[in-house]
Amino acid sequence: MPAYIIVQVDISDPQQYESYKKLTPDTVKAFGGKFVLRGNPVEALEGSWDHDRLVMLEFADKETARQWYYSKEYQAAKEIRESAAQANFFLVES
Repeated sequence: MPAYIIVQVDISDPQQYESYKKLTPDTVKAFGGKFVLRGNPVEALEGSWDHDRLVMLEFADKETARQWYYSKEYQAAKEIRESAAQANFFLVES
C-alpha cells in the first residue's frame, strides 16, 4: 500500500537549502520513491498556511519510506537541511 511523506518547510538560508535540494532526489530514487509535489506558494482554501514550502514524496509502503528517512544517505542531506530550514515530516499511508 503506497505511503506518503508530507513535509512543511520554513527556509532560513535559501542558498544552503539549494544544496539540500540537489542531494535529496537521488536518495529518494534509491528507495524507489518519487516526488509527487514540491511546491510553493501554497494557497490555503480553508484554514491557514504559513510555511515556505510543501513537499510530498511517495514510496511503495511505510517501511520503505522509513528506510529512506533513516538511511545514512538521507541523513547526510538532512544535516544540510537542518542548517538551512526547519521542517515537519509526516508519514501517511493511503
